[in-house]
Amino acid sequence: MATNATLALSLIVAVAGAILVILGFAGRRNEAGLPTRRALKARRTHQLTRTQQIQLLGGAAVGLVFALITGWWLLVLAVPAAAVGLPWLLQKGPEEATIAKLDALESWTRSLAGLTVSGAGLERTIAASLSSCPEPIRPQVTQLVARMNARWTTTAALQAFADDLNDETADVLVMHLLRKAELRGSGLAAALEDLAKSIFERVKMRRQIEADRATPRNEARFVVYFTVALLILLVLAQQYSAPYGTPIGQVLFAVYLVSYALVLLWMRRISRGEPAPRLLVPTEKAGEK
Repeated sequence: MATNATLALSLIVAVAGAILVILGFAGRRNEAGLPTRRALKARRTHQLTRTQQIQLLGGAAVGLVFALITGWWLLVLAVPAAAVGLPWLLQKGPEEATIAKLDALESWTRSLAGLTVSGAGLERTIAASLSSCPEPIRPQVTQLVARMNARWTTTAALQAFADDLNDETADVLVMHLLRKAELRGSGLAAALEDLAKSIFERVKMRRQIEADRATPRNEARFVVYFTVALLILLVLAQQYSAPYGTPIGQVLFAVYLVSYALVLLWMRRISRGEPAPRLLVPTEKAGEK
């Protein structure tokens, strides 16, 4: 019995070590040369946050305790994976923040139209709008004004602004601004008013889409809560779940858990949908003018 336990623990440590090595090598990609905005975003996405690190360590400790009590050595890996994965699966997606950002874009565009005075160009109008810029897009607009003050061309600064926002609707805004950059006074104000109306309709449509997607997301959360409770009862009820304590039972249990995790990932993906493709080609290198 002790030999089997030692062998199982050795295998778990070996697998965990292999995973850490693979993640370490994967995290070193794209480090050569000047990083792109996309590479920096991908690097931040794949790094564990401080909270996730604590969840991983806590889950590993709990899993080890349960494994010593029940003999289910699979729990040493399953519990920390669930401790990190389930909060990620159940968390709210970026949809609400995205809609808030688009709503701020619409308000900012109307503000630009109101700030336009006779003879004023687009660059001067954007700089004047910074003080009243809505909070969700204030960092991006601040960066846009800073680039213009640093004598970036209007085209390059607006392109970088679109990259910072990284949204198809923001691309529509930038494309219109680039077309209207030569207008002055009332002509620019009228163009910005029409653009604000167009963005308002897009935001309204996006809100309706996200409302339709909310139902499957809530159903997925209920399924996860029910399954976690069922698995806890299964682990605690040793007389009922004794067959899963055998080597073959542990293998089958691992297959069930992996299959269930894949189903949850699939449900999460279809409930979130795919973002609309961008209309502008992203700037490859940060700081490119």
